Amino acid sequence: MRRLRKPGGGGPDRAREEEEEADAGRGQRASCGGHGAGSQAIAREAPLGGERGRGLEAPEPGARRSRSGSSVPGSQCSAMAGAGASGREKRATAARLKAALSGGGGGESGAAVELQALLERALAPAPGGGEAAAEALEWCRCLLSGGEPWEGFVQAVRAYDPATLCGLVWTANFVAYRCRTCGISPCMSLCAECFHQGEHAGHDYNMFRSQAGGACDCGDGNVMREAGFCKRHRMKSSSNVPCVPKDLLMMSELVLPQFIFSLIQYLREGYNEPALDLPSEKDLHRILQMLEPHVSFLEDLTKMGGAMRSVLTQVLTNQQFYKDLSSGVGENACAKKSHEKYLIALKGSGLAFPEDKLACGMQEQASGTSTLAIQGLAGATTSGQGESSDEEDQDGSQGVGKRKRVKLSSSTKDQSIMDVLKHKCFLEELLFWTIKYEFPQKMVTFLLNMLPDQDYKIAFTKTFVQHYAFIMKTLKKSHESDTMSNRIVHISVQLFSNEELARQVTEECQLLDIMVTVLLYMMESCLIKSELQDEENSLHVVVNCGEALLKNNTYWPLVSDFINILSHQSVAKKFLEDHSLLVTWMNFVSFFQGMNLNKRELNEHVEFESQTYYAAFAAELEACAQPMWGLLSHCKVRETQEYTRNVVRYCLEALQDWFDAINFVDEPAPNQVTFHLPLHRYYAMFLSKAVKCQELDLDSILPDQEMLMKLMIHPLQIQASLSEIHSNMWVRNGLQIKGQAMTYVQSHFCNSMIDPDIYLLQVCASRLDPDYFISSVFERFKVVDLLTMASQHQNTVLDSEHERSMLEGALTFLVILLSLRLHLGMTDDEILRAEMVAQLCMNDRTHSSLLDLIPENPNPKSGIVPGSLSFESMLSAVADFKAPVFEPGGSMQQGMYTPKADIWDKEFDPVMVILRTVYRRDVQSAMDRYTAFLKQSGKFSGNPWPPYKKRTPLHPSYKSLMKLLHCKTLHIVLFTLLYKILMDHQNLSEHVLCMVLYLIELGLEDSPEQESDEEDSVGEHEHCHDSWFPSSNLVSNMHHIINYVRVRVPETAPEVKREPPASTSSDGLASSQSPSRSKSLQRENSGTAQVFSLVAERRKKFQEIINRSSSEASQVVRPKTSMKWSAPGATPQLTTAILEIKESILSLLIKLHHKLSGKQNSYYPPWFDDMEVLIQPEIPKYSHGDGMTAVERILLKAAVQSRLNKRIIEEICRKVTPPVPPKKISPAEKKTLDKEERRQKARERQQKLLAEFASRQKSFMETAMDVESPDADIAMEIATSEQHISEAVYDCVICGQSGPSTEDRPTGLVVLLQASSVLGQCRNSTEPKKLPTSEEEQIYPSDTCAAVHDVRLTTLQRYFKDSSCLQAVSIGWEGGVYVQTCGHTLHIDCHKSYMESLRNDQVLQGFSVDKGEFTCPLCRQFANSVLPCYPGNNVERSLFQCYSNKSMQDLIKEVEELQEQLGTFPVSISSETNLSKEMESVMKDIKSTTQKKYTDYSKTPGSPDNDFLFMYSVARTNLELELVHRGGNLCLGGASTAGKRSCLNQLFHVLAMHMRLYSIDSAYNPWRKLTQLMQDRNSQMSSEELPEVPVLYRDVSSLLLIQILTMPQPLCKEHFTCIVKVLFTLLYTQALAAFSVKCSAEDRVAWKNSGALKKNTSNGEKSWEVLLSHVISELSKGKMFEEGETEELAMVSSSVWSPDSIEGYMQQFCLPFLRITCLLQHHLFGGELPSCQEDEEFTVLANCLGLLPSSFQSPHQFISASCLDWPVPAFNMISQWCLELASFADRHAEQVKVLLIQEPKWDLPCLLQLPENYNTIFQYYHRKTCTVCTKVPKDPAVCLVCGTFVCLKGLCCKQQSYCECVLHSQNCGAGTGIFLLINASVIIIIRGHRFCLWGSVYLDAHGEEDRDLRRGKPLYICKERYKVLEQQWVSHTFDHINKRWGPHYNGL
Repeated sequence: MRRLRKPGGGGPDRAREEEEEADAGRGQRASCGGHGAGSQAIAREAPLGGERGRGLEAPEPGARRSRSGSSVPGSQCSAMAGAGASGREKRATAARLKAALSGGGGGESGAAVELQALLERALAPAPGGGEAAAEALEWCRCLLSGGEPWEGFVQAVRAYDPATLCGLVWTANFVAYRCRTCGISPCMSLCAECFHQGEHAGHDYNMFRSQAGGACDCGDGNVMREAGFCKRHRMKSSSNVPCVPKDLLMMSELVLPQFIFSLIQYLREGYNEPALDLPSEKDLHRILQMLEPHVSFLEDLTKMGGAMRSVLTQVLTNQQFYKDLSSGVGENACAKKSHEKYLIALKGSGLAFPEDKLACGMQEQASGTSTLAIQGLAGATTSGQGESSDEEDQDGSQGVGKRKRVKLSSSTKDQSIMDVLKHKCFLEELLFWTIKYEFPQKMVTFLLNMLPDQDYKIAFTKTFVQHYAFIMKTLKKSHESDTMSNRIVHISVQLFSNEELARQVTEECQLLDIMVTVLLYMMESCLIKSELQDEENSLHVVVNCGEALLKNNTYWPLVSDFINILSHQSVAKKFLEDHSLLVTWMNFVSFFQGMNLNKRELNEHVEFESQTYYAAFAAELEACAQPMWGLLSHCKVRETQEYTRNVVRYCLEALQDWFDAINFVDEPAPNQVTFHLPLHRYYAMFLSKAVKCQELDLDSILPDQEMLMKLMIHPLQIQASLSEIHSNMWVRNGLQIKGQAMTYVQSHFCNSMIDPDIYLLQVCASRLDPDYFISSVFERFKVVDLLTMASQHQNTVLDSEHERSMLEGALTFLVILLSLRLHLGMTDDEILRAEMVAQLCMNDRTHSSLLDLIPENPNPKSGIVPGSLSFESMLSAVADFKAPVFEPGGSMQQGMYTPKADIWDKEFDPVMVILRTVYRRDVQSAMDRYTAFLKQSGKFSGNPWPPYKKRTPLHPSYKSLMKLLHCKTLHIVLFTLLYKILMDHQNLSEHVLCMVLYLIELGLEDSPEQESDEEDSVGEHEHCHDSWFPSSNLVSNMHHIINYVRVRVPETAPEVKREPPASTSSDGLASSQSPSRSKSLQRENSGTAQVFSLVAERRKKFQEIINRSSSEASQVVRPKTSMKWSAPGATPQLTTAILEIKESILSLLIKLHHKLSGKQNSYYPPWFDDMEVLIQPEIPKYSHGDGMTAVERILLKAAVQSRLNKRIIEEICRKVTPPVPPKKISPAEKKTLDKEERRQKARERQQKLLAEFASRQKSFMETAMDVESPDADIAMEIATSEQHISEAVYDCVICGQSGPSTEDRPTGLVVLLQASSVLGQCRNSTEPKKLPTSEEEQIYPSDTCAAVHDVRLTTLQRYFKDSSCLQAVSIGWEGGVYVQTCGHTLHIDCHKSYMESLRNDQVLQGFSVDKGEFTCPLCRQFANSVLPCYPGNNVERSLFQCYSNKSMQDLIKEVEELQEQLGTFPVSISSETNLSKEMESVMKDIKSTTQKKYTDYSKTPGSPDNDFLFMYSVARTNLELELVHRGGNLCLGGASTAGKRSCLNQLFHVLAMHMRLYSIDSAYNPWRKLTQLMQDRNSQMSSEELPEVPVLYRDVSSLLLIQILTMPQPLCKEHFTCIVKVLFTLLYTQALAAFSVKCSAEDRVAWKNSGALKKNTSNGEKSWEVLLSHVISELSKGKMFEEGETEELAMVSSSVWSPDSIEGYMQQFCLPFLRITCLLQHHLFGGELPSCQEDEEFTVLANCLGLLPSSFQSPHQFISASCLDWPVPAFNMISQWCLELASFADRHAEQVKVLLIQEPKWDLPCLLQLPENYNTIFQYYHRKTCTVCTKVPKDPAVCLVCGTFVCLKGLCCKQQSYCECVLHSQNCGAGTGIFLLINASVIIIIRGHRFCLWGSVYLDAHGEEDRDLRRGKPLYICKERYKVLEQQWVSHTFDHINKRWGPHYNGL
């Protein structure tokens, strides 16, 4: 099934771009016809999903259809029952009645009466609504079940369900499946459950989102093959279902008629005939709302299964019930009143009972859908008003013309179809009201739920058909025709897809008559007079494309049904046999013939560009072409010849009528064109089918010559207009005309539009006189005047700037006409192959776009592709698959197909490409790719010409098409053009030459056989009309020499001076202005002849034919036309000149060869060297090349075909040819000559520029980033060789100056600050977390790094002093600030002015300047701040490399003193300078980058401790992240990419400057605790105050940063090393403590003792055993190891610890700290990062940091403890630290162990693992309810970082104007969110206030994304893409790599 596309398949072109943009808004809707102008009925669900084009976008269900979820059946019962005895009483009454009725006691009649009364009372329409309704339903339930509990009754009935069909009905937006392998009807669809239960592996299936609703076909053998049934519906279970016991459903049969009648009464009551054609929507809505419970109750009944359905069917279709209850006879006043309302409603609809009609005589309706009388009881006024306002004509005068032409087959028949309705049963009236109320969803669902009942299905289908006309009328008036259309199709597709049913209704209910008539009626309401041809007197009417009916595709449901029934053979046969139907149908089609006429604007640009062409193309495709393809599919075999004859006969009749109606003789009106000729196309397609499949003789179904001449005019006019449009002759008509030209050839339309047109022209050309046809072509293309030998000419009809492209157009058209074989004998497989090759040659294509671009035979039953070979096997034969790849820019490629090499070599067909290109640039693209292939394969290195491709043989019926190539007119044209090109006349191009040669070559290929080879006997051609050429055979005419030509030229022309020699030919081509002049044209022997003119020639031919047929009409018009041509207009005086030519076509070709090669005598006949070439002329060396190759190829073919030609060629070559006269070279020719030269120069220039640019760039990069040196980490480092420079020099990328950064004019790095929670997402488990796809799998964040750190800080804050807690940890695991740079620098004042200019720039940028965002002026990378560079020299780095020999103690002292100087800055900064201001402002930026909740952790808000903590944490975050980017360890060493971007050095300066504003009270300075023994201050503290955090609980890396950032910068390397050594001792002790807790009590005792023995050895302080034993004994003093031993640690301790494993544990514990420290050292002091193996990382890093003692031995016996360097005796220090823990343990024993820092083993951060198959995700999430609002979200999404399920754009979960996704991105990723959109399979990235669509990580089997799941094919994870996504997330490069960002305004 084919969806209409926006015109123009590919991306928009420049001019077209605006067109498409402008149209995007309305175009999208219109072009899909409102909702997929989708022909093949929307299916049991029309094939939307993967089918061609866009699926129908579901319209929002209109407000008035909102479905309030009706309460669960049964819930009301309980409520009622609770209200006291009433429930019990009801049940008792019901039981009593049931007993009485079934027990044959004789009380039956009494009971029946009582029941009747009871029901009337209970079910009477009550005004109150709600409560009464609930009461009534309660009674019904009790009565049906006979007093039993309802649920029990339901179960009982279900037991008798013979469930062979599924029949599940769904509404819009439901997700269903379609399997083409199992479907018989293309509309087949399955619910998800049946699909998954069936076996469809390997089938061609897709998932789709229902557009109009549908029903499940599982179990229905008419629609699908049994193999596809699911397990449930496979057994034909009807046989073994027991018979239903009589009394079970007895009450139902009595109660339900009354119940349904009460429903109908409600509907009658509620409907008021609208006063002004505006149904009061509120009223309707109110009634429907009230009836909701009733309809739901009925729906529940249908779901009880077959037994209950058959009762309902009986009730609905029984005519007696209906008569008794509803006829309004009887004493019940209420019933009477309702019957009256029903009659009024019928009348208001312009309908009446047949009996009333007779009574009431004929009355013309004032205005309505048709001119036919519609009788009404209340007179025409009421019924008229009902219908009129929508259909009033805009213009009365047009109305008159319009009404005149309406002709319908017979008044009486239509009368009965259109206007009579008689209801005989409930079902009929129920449908009537359903239509009246515009198809409420609930009612539709109920009516469809009944369909599994066969009897009901037939009855309902007949009823539907009976109401068909009424449906059309209601639809036309509806205000929500979209919604209504969908509901109609939802029903009709269930009925008409079933062939058996469709056949039955066609026979019994005249379905076809009804449909065609209804369609005709519908279109009649919008006809206008046609303006084509003869505007005043035209009698033809066409549809007005501007009407809503066409614009909104309102006709779509009806057409869709029609196409659906025509797809059934039996129905189509009936249609094709019925002559009156065919006549009516052709009449219908003729309404579209010539619609949407375009008139060329000649003066000013049209004011208002009408967009009606969308409607016009949609209408022709759907209302005309689709039914045509449907009919054609049944005309495939000989036996169906009769049908074709019928269609062709009535088609020709309709065409004849049309020509008469528009007064057409032979000249089309100038400057107008319509693209819509459906009658021509019907005719063409049936002709083609007749010859191809039915073996009919073509001539037997062709009309006479005159008709053929008329037939060819309009299609030819379209071809010429296409050329005019592309030559920009229609620019004043606006862009829409280009849109039309593109749509006409676009893949979804071409085989219903341009292909039939060209085929029809081919048929005409093959049957008409060739000279006449050729001259017609040049005349239509307006280039007759150009075809003169003279160098100047006048053209009355064409501006000179258009001449060249029109001439190219005419020649290209002839080439296409003569070489295209689509309908002339190609097999389906060959066609498919040619189409596929053409598309692949233009561009590599994805599988789906290829499917979309290949014009399928649009008849839906034919499967995707005609022909025996499948699409897939053909594709693999012609193309290679290129797997999806990534480009470095990060843009993702899809899997593409690219042509195989031999396709380029042998099958590339430029003609097919030209025919199929929507954009001209695609032809160029194909040629470029062809050129590239030839260069690459070494076949040809120059600029090749399009290759000549041999054609498939013609079908015998079309052989005479080739006469065109052998007619003198064409030969004269070719000769003239060759001569003009040789003489460099203006307005000729290489393309013209190429086409001329192509035509000559075609002619040589198809030369007639009977050629006599010797001297041509001129005698037999004596009667020829001029002396140009003696015969009509190209081969012999090639060597005919033309000596003199007489031309008509303006007097100014250079040729005038010549004297005429004796014998001349005349060049009639120039003289078309005045054919009346007769000039003498001499033959070689006779004296005089006349000037030959193409046009005059053509006139003469036409005159002959006209006279033969002597039709009077034409006689009358004759003089008028000839007058037109004799007026020469105001042209300057023409005079005759005679040119000396003395050339033949052969000699011209040889001279051209010389000219093209630029050398004299360049042509050398190849057979001189090798006679073989004459025997086998197909030589590969000639198949590719440029013009010279083409000329050589032609000359060779000419020589092969005639010995005479061969001789002449040899003669010409022997004469040394004189040089071509050195004429003034015309500009056009100069162009082609200089092209190569200019190209060469341009290339050289480009090379030079590029080289220059590259060297500049290189020097820039070297200064800015020092690219070459591996330690480029400090982006500003100057190449190390220049050590003597003392200051770093920076280049400003804005002003271009270089210089140091100074206090007054600081330079800064362009940086991007972003908050990041990537670190917080690390988990400590090794296997990655999976995305949950079932209720069992859930993700808990408790094991993430962020959660663990959070818990730790909270616990510390509970027991210890706040300020010291805030220095014991780092924050920033969540919402830390990451700083990255592109490495470019700028002056900060330059940056300010740059921002100012951005602010004033009106262009819409993708970023917000107000938030400080900008792009780097040099590399355009996204940034939002500038980090000032600290002025200073680069020297100290190298100076301090040498180790000074100060002792450890001295250094410790120095460090302490340096820290004491806090607050006192280096003098320079203490005063406010620009630099310090900038540093402050960047610090503000850093702070504001993340949210307050991520910076505020102290108990007293705003305390300085917070800022202190935040600042050193920023440093920590950046170091940790760099570590992550390096893969979590430093084994690789060197500078990684992360290093390049790093700006840690600058960042440290900024942070340090701020940190030193905070002084730490020296008493609390952690440095003292680490380096001195102090007395225990805690013991003296008052008990209220919380203690400080024990040293062993502090995070060592945090301590390191605090120490370093509080020292004056720049720091000395030795001080740094000293700090590291001291901290390492603490770290090691922590490791020991942690281990002591880990091992079991026995182990502890053992280690304690073994270590104690060695305690006094010399090296005691550096042995872990000794130290461990000391730690254990110290900790044992408190309550540390007492309670809680046994249970929790039992698991851990089961493993036995060997010394090696303990050593390993210690190293692992210390590694994270060493890594961070190494990185820090690398950034602060430069120097290499060594690379190493993983197992020696500890040693290498320790060595790098200077921890290893100098007496270091080989690593194999290395122990970590040897790195220790204790500042004070180890045992005393450890005792002091352990004491703090012991005293804490006394108070809070349970927390002691928890707080000891455990071995920190974090995995690298990664996204959740996704399942292999996308369906797994989709099925779980798309129906999942949101946890917040408990609804199923419209756009569900899931976070790929943490697995949270959110509502995208859902207003339900909005909090303070933030939608849920944005909110989640802030909470989960500190502003970065990665969401998978469930319904679209796409990933969306939210970054701060912007978002972008990232793409999809799920691809189908062909490596393509399926955004929005439009195609619904199975999707599989693409691991590479997911890796890329994860990489971008971890490296924070979303902003740089993805280009298309937009603001989300918190609305996601």
